[in-house]
Amino acid sequence: MSKTSKIPVVSKELLFPFIIITSLFALWGIANDLTNPMVSAFKKVMPELSNMQASLVQFAFYFGYFFMALPAALFIRKYSYKSGIILGLCLYAIGAFLFYPAAALEEFNYFLISLWIITCGLAFLETTSNPLILALGAKETATQRLNLAQAFNPIGSLMGMIVAQQFVISALRSDDKDESGALIYDTLSETAKAAVRENDLGVISVPYIILGIVVLCIMAIILFTKIPKTSEEDKMSLSDSFKKLFANSNYKQGVIAQAFYVGAQIMCWTYIFQYVDNINNSLAADKQLTATWFNVAAMIIFLSGRWIGTALMKTINPSRILMLFGIGGVLFSLGSILLPGTIGLYSLVLVSLFMSIMFPTIYGIALKDMGDEAKIGSAGLVMAIVGGALMPVLQGSILDWGGPGFSDLQILGYIPEVNFSFILPTICLAVVARYGYSTYNKSK
Repeated sequence: MSKTSKIPVVSKELLFPFIIITSLFALWGIANDLTNPMVSAFKKVMPELSNMQASLVQFAFYFGYFFMALPAALFIRKYSYKSGIILGLCLYAIGAFLFYPAAALEEFNYFLISLWIITCGLAFLETTSNPLILALGAKETATQRLNLAQAFNPIGSLMGMIVAQQFVISALRSDDKDESGALIYDTLSETAKAAVRENDLGVISVPYIILGIVVLCIMAIILFTKIPKTSEEDKMSLSDSFKKLFANSNYKQGVIAQAFYVGAQIMCWTYIFQYVDNINNSLAADKQLTATWFNVAAMIIFLSGRWIGTALMKTINPSRILMLFGIGGVLFSLGSILLPGTIGLYSLVLVSLFMSIMFPTIYGIALKDMGDEAKIGSAGLVMAIVGGALMPVLQGSILDWGGPGFSDLQILGYIPEVNFSFILPTICLAVVARYGYSTYNKSK
């Protein structure tokens, strides 16, 4: 048995702060996966949007990470981890409450601004929480500890998915169909269409407003919680931090790998809705599939994979696990492209098993053996989440190659464009596997 397995992942004296900070991982998981189905939802409520325009939901959401991560890191360097968490929660709540005027004005761009502000808050939370979790215990178990905390992120994601399905997607009237399978919305008068649009935008906004209230409640709890000072709060100069980071090839490659991983994750969890819609086009009305339940299955598999991966890291090098999981992700992503119908869908769902440990493992490997420069280094890894802003837009543009549908164009004569679009996650996961291989060789 390795020495690492004898060291507690979380000591008793740090258990309560660990639990409080870990709750934030679930909180941003809710926001992430409440938002993923909104690409499909806005496309239905606002049919004038192209697939690429609808994907701007993800661009606005994940660009906030890139924009705010470095300011967040500088803020917590000057003040404290707790101050960064409080400010992040404030921005989160403000962005959520702005959904009310966005829905009232029925303006797509205002929804995008609201999502961007939410994510500016999430950038503070992630830039603060990830290095804080790494610091709350022994260095030998830091990657395990972060994987443990990150394991609660999919629980929040599951809640977000279920809320999206039960209270948003299933309540939308824009996609109601008659017995022949035709959209009822297309047969309505302009006045009736306007009423449906107003109703559906209100439906989209309600969960975010409720989420804003929940965030304020959590912020009140954290205000009265003592966050312990960590050794990483002994500051080095900013210039020294940047010098150490730019000289660290392991870190720089980690930032690149993280950007590609997040891009793969967001594409797989966003465009599964379009993947299912394309399959439904060939199915009878009574045999239609519900994309959300496949996404929930993917998240349960993702959560299981993260717990399994965390346990494996007690005895297996994290870099080796990252490499093997990356290879598995590539193979099943290829399956989603090449395999027909529901078989390809099952393959797409199983990609989540292999993505499960990637974010925290890349994070832990990239920040390994860092001191105070981990605060700025954390910002770089959170900025890498911009991959989730850029990649979905590229995938949306592939869906628009042949027209507004999802199989207007057949690649190589038999692959629908929506299936072919998953070539992007395949490439992204190959980059992650390469990073695992590279760092595993160095660790040996």
